[in-house]
Amino acid sequence: MSGGRNSLVGTECGRDNPSGGERARPTRFQVEPNLRAMDSNPDRAVVIGGGIVGLATALAMAERASPPIVLEAEDRLAAHQTGHNSGVIHSGLYYKPGSLKARMCRAGLEEMYRFCEEEGVPHRRCGKLVVAVNEEELSRLATLEDRGRANGVTVRRLGPDEIREHEPEVVGIAGLWVEETGVVNYSLVTEAMAKRLARLGGEVRTSTRVLGIRREREMLLIETTRGELRTSRMVNCAGLQSDRVARLAGVEPGVRIVPFRGEYYVIRADRADLVRGLIYPVPDPALPFLGVHFTRGIDDVVEAGPNAVLALKREGYTWGDISVRDIVDWASFPGFWRMARSQWRTGALEVARSLSRARFLESLKILLPALTDSDIERGGSGVRAQAVGLDGKLVDDFHVQTAPGMVHVLNAPSPAATASLAIGRELADRILR
Repeated sequence: MSGGRNSLVGTECGRDNPSGGERARPTRFQVEPNLRAMDSNPDRAVVIGGGIVGLATALAMAERASPPIVLEAEDRLAAHQTGHNSGVIHSGLYYKPGSLKARMCRAGLEEMYRFCEEEGVPHRRCGKLVVAVNEEELSRLATLEDRGRANGVTVRRLGPDEIREHEPEVVGIAGLWVEETGVVNYSLVTEAMAKRLARLGGEVRTSTRVLGIRREREMLLIETTRGELRTSRMVNCAGLQSDRVARLAGVEPGVRIVPFRGEYYVIRADRADLVRGLIYPVPDPALPFLGVHFTRGIDDVVEAGPNAVLALKREGYTWGDISVRDIVDWASFPGFWRMARSQWRTGALEVARSLSRARFLESLKILLPALTDSDIERGGSGVRAQAVGLDGKLVDDFHVQTAPGMVHVLNAPSPAATASLAIGRELADRILR
């Protein structure tokens, strides 16, 4: 069975990056499964995946229909992409004007601030600095400025002196100041979503891995490690496992999830005053990553990174995390080798930066020349669930595929966390239609 393919659509982490630091561990919102309840009311929809997009979708469904059940394979919510996110609330600067990605980011931006306000989640609207360090980057900076303005972003062009007013240690020839950008802990946001969902009558079931999905007349039978559920509607928000869940449901997604790990250094606390807020380079338009940057998080820890290296396991946060099954999965996909042929030089440089502290520091000093080796220490990492097409191209947009009674989210890069409430409404509309 194969559903019609379409995209939620757009162009930027895990996110502008695969991101994340281990300092902000995923929250442990847990619900002890009621085994009898697993034979659920088939009128209740099921959302697979306990990340921020899954919870936002469940919330949107609960607000307009019977509250759904959320299934999460891990023992806690936000265990992977959401819990290893850099925590940036994005403005919509990078996306093609008129794209759904741009529109959802703009709508989701203010919704996210409002949700945090209502639920008491700590957040900060701190602004963001994008810096051009040489003449070659000026045209790309101008393109970013035009895109931002077309998307309704408040953007101000800066000269070298104005750059130093915002970030005294940064050296650049021109920059953009983006007022709306902020920071938050998305694990705490996800926990707040789960609590609101519970108040609306929804259920969250952790430690509940999906093993199989089959159709029986108008019903979907979902086999899990905690029993079987019957439902007429299902939304797949499984992130790093989303293509596999689609195949379990009999849907050929047409893409393969290839995991990219983003590794970070952290600036030592006694030198964290080198960075006041968020400092970004001008991104390479040929890649869906935003490049090495500096993020002062909601906890005032300053992360520096990430790189973007091929992970050897879908949940592979270190070089020691290896899964033969996952390697065979992407290595047997023709699109992977087409991607590798076109991106091998970039990939080799990223691996070198991963293995060499000196190379990583060198890339950081491009924006922050005062940084020294003694100022940084190894931080955390995150894995981006990057969808790759059969043609070898990295899918840069939100990508959704539908089938009768099912919606599958197969690519949800940054700004998915920022736009999660807007994405959740869109997905709820699709499944309820």
